[in-house]
Amino acid sequence: MKKKNINLESYRNWEYLKLALGFTLSTLTTPLLNSVDTAVVGNLPNPVFIGGVTLGGTIFNTIYWLFGFLRVSTSGYSAKAFGEKNKNEEITALVRPAIISVLIGMFFILFQKVILWGFSNFFDAEKEITKYLEIYFNILIWGAPFVLLNYTFLGWIMGRKEIKKCLILQLLTNITNIMLDLYFVKVLKMDVAGVAIATLVSQVLTTILSILIILRTFSVKEIFSNIDLKKILEKSEIKKVGAVNFNLVIRTLCLLITTNLFLEKAAHSGKIVLAANSILFQIQYLIAYIFDGFANASSVFSGIAIGEKNFSKLKWTLKKSINSSIVISILLSIVMIIFDESFLMFYTKNIEVIEITNQYKIWIIIFPLVVSFGLVVYGNFTGAMETKYIKKSMLQALIVFLIFYFLATEIYQNHGLWLSFLAFSLSRSVFLMRYVKRFLKKYENLLIVSEHL
Repeated sequence: MKKKNINLESYRNWEYLKLALGFTLSTLTTPLLNSVDTAVVGNLPNPVFIGGVTLGGTIFNTIYWLFGFLRVSTSGYSAKAFGEKNKNEEITALVRPAIISVLIGMFFILFQKVILWGFSNFFDAEKEITKYLEIYFNILIWGAPFVLLNYTFLGWIMGRKEIKKCLILQLLTNITNIMLDLYFVKVLKMDVAGVAIATLVSQVLTTILSILIILRTFSVKEIFSNIDLKKILEKSEIKKVGAVNFNLVIRTLCLLITTNLFLEKAAHSGKIVLAANSILFQIQYLIAYIFDGFANASSVFSGIAIGEKNFSKLKWTLKKSINSSIVISILLSIVMIIFDESFLMFYTKNIEVIEITNQYKIWIIIFPLVVSFGLVVYGNFTGAMETKYIKKSMLQALIVFLIFYFLATEIYQNHGLWLSFLAFSLSRSVFLMRYVKRFLKKYENLLIVSEHL
């Protein structure tokens, strides 16, 4: 029995690590791509290009992150259906959010002028920055249905533990994006418009490749023959899915309020400080996406454990998530200490921007240590569809952020702004961890304690 337990532990450790690293490499391509966008325009003579792309990117982060539940919840439902080995449920987990994705994407296109007007007035940046923000937005808004479909498709593929497919999908489309970025900006001299067109082409390509990957799992005939429209449109099911997704929307709203207030305040600090904060925020995104890879692995493990009715696997996944959070946060902080100015020069050659960025680098060193639990353990809750705890912890963290935001920024300016952001990051970790015992207690009563994989 002891040998069996050791083998089980080793197998689970390897499976988790394989999933986490695969998902990390896959998800990292997104912020790396944003970093390349920033770096490409940041190495142009005028620093307003960085501000335009950053604020334009913030608009899309806002409207897309708001519907990030399309990936998160799809991954959880897909993992549960995969654990149950239920083909009909797997297809339902794909089709329902895909329909929602297209409808929401078309809504954004129809109301694009209103969206742009609202955000332009909110940021109230310098006229030249706003000009490039509008160029970036007017091109990329046409990718809305494709981006939201890509969320759904990627979440569904991730839920089935198909790491290699996720990685190939992300790498192919993002390498294409980077190459087009460099071609449009460096060769054709299209600056911000070139970056936007490259991203749009990549978004459409991702959708096409995702569909091809899905059709290698289920044929068109299988998908249509297993679509249960009655179940998809069933009131009780819609209400259940809606409750899960509503909690994730609230979570995202809290994150977006924090991010937009941060960047809005930075936008009024002048173009140099905005450029510096933009670079540090790109590094923050890279760190967050590394944690996100482990959160995705935890989500899939939790979803499958519930599908298999295996409490021991669920409990093991939570423990693994906590241990991973500690190790990764320490490693990332060490890496941030080691990186010097040569790393910042990837983003810009502007000496003044680099000097200002160095003044605030300390906050990025601390960031991994305070945010780790909030980003990784979060995956256990999403995999189990226990999103109400996520909603509660994020609302509490937002209150903490607002207190610091209105007090600290007045006294310490940009340092106060970063202090507010890190207070929010720490709070989302602390408040979420308060619900761990309650989470485990619930599933100890619901699931069969089993050692089967």
